Amino acid sequence: MLTKKQHELLSFINSRLADEGVPPSFDEMKEALGLRSKSGIHRLITGLEERGFIRRMPHRARALEVVRMPKAAPEAAKSPAKGFKPSIIQGGKAQSALPAAASVEIPLYGRIAAGIPIEALADPSSFTPVPQDMLGNGDYYALEISGDSMIQAGILDGDTVVIRRSDRADNGQIVVALVADEEATLKRWRLKGGKVALEPCNPDYETRIFPADQVKVQGHLVGLIRKYH
Repeated sequence: MLTKKQHELLSFINSRLADEGVPPSFDEMKEALGLRSKSGIHRLITGLEERGFIRRMPHRARALEVVRMPKAAPEAAKSPAKGFKPSIIQGGKAQSALPAAASVEIPLYGRIAAGIPIEALADPSSFTPVPQDMLGNGDYYALEISGDSMIQAGILDGDTVVIRRSDRADNGQIVVALVADEEATLKRWRLKGGKVALEPCNPDYETRIFPADQVKVQGHLVGLIRKYH
């Protein structure tokens, strides 16, 4: 599932390729989507590439190929749960085989991209049970993972991660990071010299670097739940 802006950009690129045989420039994309800077276009392009909708052709300027189009346009975003703003899509209520005495229910806010995040559709009515001994003091929530950018940290597509709410992180911690108050992603956190690096754990994806004041910590990883089908 794509964000509204990702869908708009993909449609624009696809239309330009169909009409002229060449993709639009970053300036043309920025103007078409009404964005203030090309950095926003770069994030959208990277997100579309990580989700398998476009492909960048190596050693060629402005070389983009549309691999596939989404089956449907994205739904309108709902308001996220109060006090929590990660970018997610709605997830269903998880079931657990654990005995009730061995588990505690925490909010399940939905799916978050381990690659580039998507728009917030939080559902505060969904909960999932987690092992009681996984939790300590503090407030916790769960997110379902979409994508493979954290596979070398043992986090796979479809996993459920348990997050402890926090607005601080140590270098090297895996966190839910909110970028520019609109995009959230699960990445390894590095802070140095007023810059934040959000590192994937997959060599196929690039590290993203932002000014520190554009990135907020929403919590850090404390556990993971995996189901086998």
